[in-house]
Amino acid sequence: MPQLPPNATDAHVHLIGDDFPLSPRAVETPPPGPLDDWLGRYRAHLGAMGCTRGVIVHSILYGGDNSVTLEATRRMGRDFRAVCLITDDATEAQIAELAAQGCKAVRLNYVHGGLLSWGGMKALAPMLAAHGLHVEMLAHSHRHLVELAPQIPALPVEIVFDHCAWPDPALGLTDGQKALERLLGEGHAWTKLSATYRFTDAPAALVQRLAKANPERILWGSDWPHLMLGGVPRPDTGAELDKLLAALPDPGLRQKLFVDNPARLYGFGG
Repeated sequence: MPQLPPNATDAHVHLIGDDFPLSPRAVETPPPGPLDDWLGRYRAHLGAMGCTRGVIVHSILYGGDNSVTLEATRRMGRDFRAVCLITDDATEAQIAELAAQGCKAVRLNYVHGGLLSWGGMKALAPMLAAHGLHVEMLAHSHRHLVELAPQIPALPVEIVFDHCAWPDPALGLTDGQKALERLLGEGHAWTKLSATYRFTDAPAALVQRLAKANPERILWGSDWPHLMLGGVPRPDTGAELDKLLAALPDPGLRQKLFVDNPARLYGFGG
């Protein structure tokens, strides 16, 4: 595997542990083991990928109890951040407490269902921004972006679309995907070049197009340990990273993708 630049960030993983209660609505039971064991596996994963910084995204499997994610972030230390789940009626005190525990974003999930609605997010957006949080959204570009994209430039928070906005390659270049590229190009959104294995075996053209739209607004995440696969084969994480690196060979672009952009968005030091 090619070497990543120093201070590389894996900006999308989930941490689990059977010493933390699942949501009663969890659609699957994640692999067994306490959080301590999973943190050991996570450190090994980071070492194999060549990353020293990380962003831990709370899984809907644990519902609105962010404990496992916040505890994992705390134990990993200063170079790690959390993305948490909140509800439409979250209070400023709750948001401030999340921010104090290393949370840098909240997640809005249109794919698997979630706790936060689009309208609720818009109402909370000024409060989120005031506490240094942004919004990470899982949506399908071909289903959602035509409607949502015109609203995004006016929002007071940054919007990050996970997983390249999860397009359907069978549909070709849709209006929704074009909308994502416009948002990137105009500096109104970010996207993670993550989890492409969920919808394509050949991500090169897609990630190249998104990187070209705005190299200052792209991030990378492994999506480890690959929960809620929905019938998709479990990927080889290293092989998936190799595909991305083959598609984006320029050292300057890789520096932005793996280091500079996540440092700016998540507040990592020099």
